Amino acid sequence: MIAVFVNCGAVIAGSIIGLFFARRITEEMSSHIQTAAGIVTMILGIQMAMQYHNIVYMTLSLIAGGIIGCLCDIDGKILKLGNFLQRLCFHGKETPFSEGDGNSRNFAYAFLNASVLFCVGAMSIVGSFKAGVEKDYSIIFTKSILDGFMAISFAGAMGIGTAFSAIIVFLYQGALTLLSVVIQPYVSQVLIEELTAAGGAMIVMIGINLLNLKKIKTANFLPAFILEILFVVLIK
Repeated sequence: MIAVFVNCGAVIAGSIIGLFFARRITEEMSSHIQTAAGIVTMILGIQMAMQYHNIVYMTLSLIAGGIIGCLCDIDGKILKLGNFLQRLCFHGKETPFSEGDGNSRNFAYAFLNASVLFCVGAMSIVGSFKAGVEKDYSIIFTKSILDGFMAISFAGAMGIGTAFSAIIVFLYQGALTLLSVVIQPYVSQVLIEELTAAGGAMIVMIGINLLNLKKIKTANFLPAFILEILFVVLIK
C-alpha cells in the first residue's frame, strides 16, 4: 500500500503548489492555465484512446455506458459527494483560495474531474497489480510523478477540490492493490488496452470541459468500463 500513499501524497502536493501559484496570477493568466491544462489533457486522452484493440467494443461501451450512467445520474452523485466533502471540511464557509460565488460548484467539479483523471488508465490497473503481487512500485511511482504535475495544472485551473480527489485515488488504487491477487488471472493485455482506450475517451471529455467547448458529464460514462470487461471476457 506504500505506493498508494505516495500517489495520494503526490496529488495533494501538486494541488497545493497549483493553489499557491493560482493566488498570484491574474484572471487572464488563470484562463490561459485552464486552456493549457485542457489541451494537455486532451492530448493525453487521445494517446490513450488510440490504444483500443477493437473500436466496436469502445463505441458500444461508451454509448451504452453513457445511457446507463445518465439513468443512474452517476455524475450528479459524485458532485453531491464533492459538495458534502466541502461542507464537511469547511462547514459551509468559503473554501481557501476561493473568490466568491460559485465556489461550491467549482470545488465539486474539480473533485469530480480530477478523480476521473487520476483513476482511469492502464498505469492505475497494471501498477496496482504489480504493487500488490510483485511488490514492484515502479509504475505507481512513475504515475505519482505524472499525477503530481497534472494536479498542479488542475488545481491552478479548477481549485482546491483537486486535492480531495486523493480520497478517490486512495480508495480505488488501494482496492485494486488488495484485490490484485484475486483479479490478476482474469486480466489480459487486450482487456488492459480496451480499458485504457475507454479511459482515454473520458479524459478527452475532461479536456473538452476544461476548454469550455461543451459541458460533458464525464462520470456518467464510467459504466463503459464494466461493459468493456464483459465484451472482452465473453466475446473471444
